[in-house]
Amino acid sequence: MAVGGRTLAERGPARASIRAGRLDRWSVAAALLALVLALPVLAVIATAFGDAQGIWSHLAGTLLPRYVGNSLLLIALVGLGSLVVGTGAAWLVSACRFPGRGLLEWALVLPLAMPAYIVAFVYSDLLDYAGPVQSWLRATFGWRAKSQYWFPQVRSLGGAAVVLTLVLYPYVYLLARSAFLGRSRSAIEASRVLGRGPWPTFLRVALPMARPAIVAGLSLVAMETLADFGTVAFFAVPTFTTGIYDVWLNMYNATGAAQLATALLVFVLAALALERRSRSERGFVQTMAGRRSPAALPLGRAQAVLAVLFCALPILFGFVLPAVLLLVMAIGQGSYHGVFVVDMTRSLALAGGAAALTVGCALFLACGLRLRGGAILGGATRLAATGYAVPGSVIAVGVLLPFAWIDNTIDALARDLLGTGTGLILSGTAFAVLFAYVVRFLAVALGAVESGLARIGRHLDDAARTLGEGPGGTLMRVQLPLLKGAVTTGLILVFVDGMKELPATLLLRPFGFDTLATRVYELASDQRYEEASLPALAIVAVGILPVVILVRAMRPRPTAA
Repeated sequence: MAVGGRTLAERGPARASIRAGRLDRWSVAAALLALVLALPVLAVIATAFGDAQGIWSHLAGTLLPRYVGNSLLLIALVGLGSLVVGTGAAWLVSACRFPGRGLLEWALVLPLAMPAYIVAFVYSDLLDYAGPVQSWLRATFGWRAKSQYWFPQVRSLGGAAVVLTLVLYPYVYLLARSAFLGRSRSAIEASRVLGRGPWPTFLRVALPMARPAIVAGLSLVAMETLADFGTVAFFAVPTFTTGIYDVWLNMYNATGAAQLATALLVFVLAALALERRSRSERGFVQTMAGRRSPAALPLGRAQAVLAVLFCALPILFGFVLPAVLLLVMAIGQGSYHGVFVVDMTRSLALAGGAAALTVGCALFLACGLRLRGGAILGGATRLAATGYAVPGSVIAVGVLLPFAWIDNTIDALARDLLGTGTGLILSGTAFAVLFAYVVRFLAVALGAVESGLARIGRHLDDAARTLGEGPGGTLMRVQLPLLKGAVTTGLILVFVDGMKELPATLLLRPFGFDTLATRVYELASDQRYEEASLPALAIVAVGILPVVILVRAMRPRPTAA
């Protein structure tokens, strides 16, 4: 029987060779695309071996110890805070019964909508010496000078750790909650039969079983802490990210910035390696008979009040209070409205373009891996997907280095051949920002697309190929209609991340080009908090979208009778 000009017997070996990873146009194109997207990371590593004109030895003897010490201490403090808040809240809402548990269960995710640098400037305005809190204290108790009373310093490493904990603990909460909901009924009930109360059961049974998920959440918190720029810069805490910014823009040393970026990359890769090793060292197996979750433990009145407070306070300080203060500051703020439209348009254009390009690249790579496979394509794709684990400042340096080389090469050729220079074609353009966004958020879109493809049976691919469809036809007519939900999720997640991205935009944007994120940072740095409130509120409003997706995914699905 002939189908599409070839017999089924001929098509069988063809499919086998495709699955074996045979090189063809699709595989080569996908591998080249993956390598282009991995270029910034590779460029940073390659440039780090160049001559930094003594800047590295200068940094090593002066600022580098502070960069390392502050970064490690910040990771430790934020990790500890996220562990306590995220794990404790996850256990309470998944294992205990108290008033308001259903509302708190999804509301605990809300701080994810708040970028850390926005929370930082809100609390700085609220708690600084000239802010309403300290002003009220001085007026109430008759204090006239700072020396007459003690108040915690907001712009400090401790303040940065608190702010980052308030917005990052949901990473631990979500993974820990999932692990606690899937805990073994038999193990929990056996602990209770042996006389263990809820607290010993949590510490000795549930917590060890959820350890891999908690460690995975803490690794995400550590990477986000290392990647943060807005909070630490606003609070004047020198870390790796602020150091890269200073060396690049203030010392005009690309190689020194690349060396700092490489050192930061080593930190990130070490965190990932530790997380994977931790998960591989210990595992827990649950029997099929014990997979039903035990009944929620009812709490007494005093315990219930404490549980509500423990779960509600992170929501109050991580989302509700900052959102209310932003809204109050934004009301009646008219001087910024004209510029706001321009900034919003630029942010929407960049984030929307990045979402479309990133999801398109993710579709091409993921479907190529599914249809073609092979070690070359798989390795190149995984290398390209490391961008999300790399801070935006590192990505920005990695984009600027090859783009500057390309610009200089084209300019030199134009001067030799035409007698006139071309200037900057790629560097300092919106395209550079867009490319950085695609590199930075490819892993987000790739994860969404791959999870959607995993739910599509391979027999549908085989049926399409048998009926004469090529890889492109299979993608367009079979896979893409079934991937609408996954593609939509990927578009929303990348769009929201693009709206919030700060360090890459600061380093790569054209002169005089502002987005909502850069405008918030600049206005807040100048202590023009009221003007910064409106763009900040817009970013928070957009950030609610992925939270809605998470809340919908958290809803329990009805089980078949």
